Amino acid sequence: MSQPSAPSGRPSTETLVATVRAVLPSLTPAGRTIARLILDDPATAARHTITELSAASGTSQATIVRTARALGFSGYSELRLALAAAAAGERRDRLVPGDLGPEDPLAEVIAKVARAETDALADTAAQLDPDRLGAVVGALAAARRVGVYGVGASGLVAADMAQKLLRIGVAAHAFTDVHLALTGAALAGPGDVAVGISCSGETPDVVEPVATAARAGAVTVAVTNHPRSTLAATAAHVLISAGRETDFRPGALASRISQLMIVDCVFVALAHRTFDASEGALTATKDALDRYLTGVRRGSGSMSSQLDGLGKN
Repeated sequence: MSQPSAPSGRPSTETLVATVRAVLPSLTPAGRTIARLILDDPATAARHTITELSAASGTSQATIVRTARALGFSGYSELRLALAAAAAGERRDRLVPGDLGPEDPLAEVIAKVARAETDALADTAAQLDPDRLGAVVGALAAARRVGVYGVGASGLVAADMAQKLLRIGVAAHAFTDVHLALTGAALAGPGDVAVGISCSGETPDVVEPVATAARAGAVTVAVTNHPRSTLAATAAHVLISAGRETDFRPGALASRISQLMIVDCVFVALAHRTFDASEGALTATKDALDRYLTGVRRGSGSMSSQLDGLGKN
C-alpha cells in the first residue's frame, strides 16, 4: 500500500498550489487557515514574513513551520521561495479568487466556469506522475478483469472508464451500486485490477469494495483529489486529480473534469502500449456499431434481414 504521510518530495513550482489544495483536508484547523491564505493569493502570501503570515492567519509561527513541512518543505523560508516562484509563473487571473456571484452576468459565468475547468486540467496534468501512470497502465495491460468503482458524479466517471477499456478489449465493468460492487470485489483475485474513484477518498461505497478487492489479491488503484485519504491508503497505486471547489461546484462535481482527464490518459497510454490488440479491438467495435446504425437508418426490415443473415453464418 502506498500512502505517504506527506507529499512525496518537495512539490515543484507547477504543482505547489495543486498540492496545497490536495492536502488541505488532512491539515489541522490552523493549518487549513494557512493553506487557504496560500490558495487565495499565493503572491501575497509569498511577500509575508513568517511574523506577518502569523498575524494575517491568526496562527502561531510554529504552526506555519509545521504546515510548510506537511507540504514537503524544510521550513517556511523554503515554502516562501516556492510560493514566489509559483506566483511569478502563474497567469494573473489564476491568482484572483474566481467564485461565481449571484449577480454575475452569463458572460462572467461562462468565463469563470471555463477558467475553473482549464485550471483543474492544468493542475491535474502537473501532478500526474508518469511513473505512477505507467504502473497503472502496466497492471491494466496484464489484467484478467477490471472493476471500476464509483458513485454519484464519480460513478459517471467509472462508467466512462469501463466503456473505454471495453472498446480496446479489456474485460471491464463499472460498479455504481455498493451491493454489486462488493459482490464483484469479493470475486476478484490475483490478475484482476480494482479502480476506486472518489473525490474525497472517503466514500464508503468505494473504499470498502476496493479494500475487499485488495484482500482478495487484486491490484488496486485510487483516483482521488486527496492523497492522504482512506482510499489512497488502501490502494497500491494512487493517481491525484485536482478539481477546484466553488460554492456552485462542490468537490464531487468540480473533480469530474480532472477525473475524466486521468481516465483519458490511462486509456490512451494503455492503447499505445497494446497498440496492435487495441487497434484491432477498436476497429472491430466500430465496425459492429456502424453495421447496426446502418441497419437502423435503413429501417427495421433491412435490420431484420441483416440479423437473419448473421444467424445463418
